[in-house]
Amino acid sequence: MPAKTIDHDFDVVEQQNGMDPNSQINYGDAIDYWSSVPASVNGVLGGFGEQTSVPKADIVGSSTFLRKLQTRMLCPEGEAKLTIDVGAGIGRITRDLLWKVSDQVDLLEPVKPFVQQMENELVAVKAKGKLGDIYDIGMQEWQPAPEKVGKYWLVWCQWCVGQLPDDALVEFWARCKSALMANGTLIVKENIAPVDDIFDETDSSVTRTDAKFRELFTRAGYKLIASDIQKGLPRELYPVRMYCLKPIH
Repeated sequence: MPAKTIDHDFDVVEQQNGMDPNSQINYGDAIDYWSSVPASVNGVLGGFGEQTSVPKADIVGSSTFLRKLQTRMLCPEGEAKLTIDVGAGIGRITRDLLWKVSDQVDLLEPVKPFVQQMENELVAVKAKGKLGDIYDIGMQEWQPAPEKVGKYWLVWCQWCVGQLPDDALVEFWARCKSALMANGTLIVKENIAPVDDIFDETDSSVTRTDAKFRELFTRAGYKLIASDIQKGLPRELYPVRMYCLKPIH
């Protein structure tokens, strides 16, 4: 799911006519769409590839956010910093950021051409011994492997959670709680709709409001620790917000 452009007039009309954006998500349609786009940075970012400011600004913003959170994300002594990159696409965020802050990174991505492209994108990460397991399944199917329950230092969800309806997303985040170690962290980074949730028929996803995200975090059993707006993105994109969350025990 790419950075979202402000081009949803048809879908807003549907919503105003009483159709719930959340109910229109079709997982099969989403997989079909993403399997049809190029397995490249430009493809996974919906045309906002390396010829634009988006990839670099995105990584700089995420790095800055993580630096601010260092004291809130301390790893227990003797434990490895294991991260999972959810909705990883071709592995761009792992390649450019997550391996630098983690001891090992797992990736979760259901689109087969993207998974195949990871072999090319993550050569250097693998050579450094930072590449973990790759799960070629969707969020709604994933649960932590038995040996990794309680082992993840960080679960990173970016530009992917709009592919799940509200209830399925809450269930996924609830499963993530069992994956996280003591003091583990969930980061969510997504485009934010201005007033109401908006359905995008192109990739069968929903862009949610900030209020909806906060409601779903509470339902899934998380406390919001920090939030920030991504800077430096083109004006035609919906705002992108980062959320740092901790399980409520």
